[in-house]
Amino acid sequence: MQVKLLLLCLALPWAAGAQEPAAKGESAYTDRGADTCIKCHDEDSKFPVLSIFKTKHAQPADPRTPFAKLQCESCHGPGARHAEEVPEGQKQAPIMAFGPKSWVPIEKQNQVCLGCHEDQARIAWKSSPHGGNDVACVSCHQIHATHDAVRTATEQPDVCFNCHQRQRAEFDQPSVHPVRFGQLACSSCHQVHGTVAAKLLLKPTLNELCYTCHAEKRGPFLWEHAPVPEDCSNCHTPHGSIHAPLLTKLPPLLCQQCHSQLGHPSIAGTAGGLPGGAPSAFVLSGACLNCHSQVHGSNSPSGVKLMR
Repeated sequence: MQVKLLLLCLALPWAAGAQEPAAKGESAYTDRGADTCIKCHDEDSKFPVLSIFKTKHAQPADPRTPFAKLQCESCHGPGARHAEEVPEGQKQAPIMAFGPKSWVPIEKQNQVCLGCHEDQARIAWKSSPHGGNDVACVSCHQIHATHDAVRTATEQPDVCFNCHQRQRAEFDQPSVHPVRFGQLACSSCHQVHGTVAAKLLLKPTLNELCYTCHAEKRGPFLWEHAPVPEDCSNCHTPHGSIHAPLLTKLPPLLCQQCHSQLGHPSIAGTAGGLPGGAPSAFVLSGACLNCHSQVHGSNSPSGVKLMR
């Protein structure tokens, strides 16, 4: 029985030595697959790889994974020459390597990943800002690591902030979306692998994206505030602001970008507000919102001025 089991294991496509022979003129695969690699790439080497056996890539029972095919060489290519012993002081023959210091062009590095992962969620990668700027998959993802930080909501922003420094500063402001608190990740709003929408948004428009959380602002309203259905960013900045709630400016300055102050008590002061534009206490604190509280829209029959 044990002999039969041994023969069955050796017949499996992921077993050591089961790789298909290379065509004439091509580099050969190693005889013992991953066993050859880990002789040098153990935890004490400069490039340790043993942690990959705790990831989804190294599941030989799953036919979708590299280890169900040619193991390490499914991604790194034929490694027989690389595994040959060389005289001391000389380097091994090069092999397909990944990362910013690799001799392999980033486009070819990404082709290896997209060979398996170019599904519907990543079909637009090549035309995306990330793909167009030669961002490597391994710049964000840790393939051999047990834990891939970019796939965890609380840790993903730190990976994105390595490049997006301006956004890091914006999320440190007083009024922000709760990204730094781990309640949202960058991928909660952005499709980082590519999309047809601007700014890599998950939805076709900014408003549609905002409404996935802020449904009460969607409407339709009996009395609409024109900038609201047009674009949320007319008044709000998406990442962070020094003004609550994520406003680009404080009222009344924000409102006065569209609404003239003439004939309305809209100048801050301590005197009573007069139609002629004298200083008014009504534009202190909540300013325009002291009276026009339904700023996103109103369903009241008397809400034409967005006051109720």
